[in-house]
Amino acid sequence: MTRLRPDRAGWPFIAAFATPAALLTALGQRKWALPFVVLAGYMGLFFRDPDRPCDAGPLDPDTVVAPADGVVVVAGDPEPGVPPPGDWRQVSIFLSPVDVHMNRSPYGGRVTRTEYRPGRFFAAFTNAAAAENERTEIWLAAEAERTVVFRQVVGVLARRIVLRVSPGDQLSTGQRIGLMKFGSRMDVFVPRDCTVVVDRGARVRGGETVIARW
Repeated sequence: MTRLRPDRAGWPFIAAFATPAALLTALGQRKWALPFVVLAGYMGLFFRDPDRPCDAGPLDPDTVVAPADGVVVVAGDPEPGVPPPGDWRQVSIFLSPVDVHMNRSPYGGRVTRTEYRPGRFFAAFTNAAAAENERTEIWLAAEAERTVVFRQVVGVLARRIVLRVSPGDQLSTGQRIGLMKFGSRMDVFVPRDCTVVVDRGARVRGGETVIARW
């Protein structure tokens, strides 16, 4: 069965609107309760956590998948000043406030490093966001000396990053690793010998759409 229940990070937000909705309804103030019902429903939608094909079993070990739902805003050569040290290709995905915000590992491997960087809150689809916004960075080391780096980058609305992995964890491709709250961006960096197979403007699904391939 498809998993559609909200992620646990969403329940406080859902309850914050559902509780006054229930109280106002009980008091007969249904007109005033309606906005709270709508907002509680939106919170349930925002924090939804659907299953994806990667949840049913291992994927092709030569594929890198989208770490989140959204629209590709960078595909290929990296933006100046954005990638970590090294020679990389970049795929960046913008998540709108209506996209699924569960974040997934784009590749399988051992987490060798995680790093939180405070920063600004530019709109996530802008170039400035990639270089200056608050973020977490995760480094993965896989077999055949393959390394993949990916980032959770906040936007104007997203002001908190939830990361549920730590150095030493072994991840599978598409595994859930956390989420960002309210509109954000994810950047993936793969080595030059890994070919990017999506184009700018493409819509992708986290844990499902192949974005690069060895």
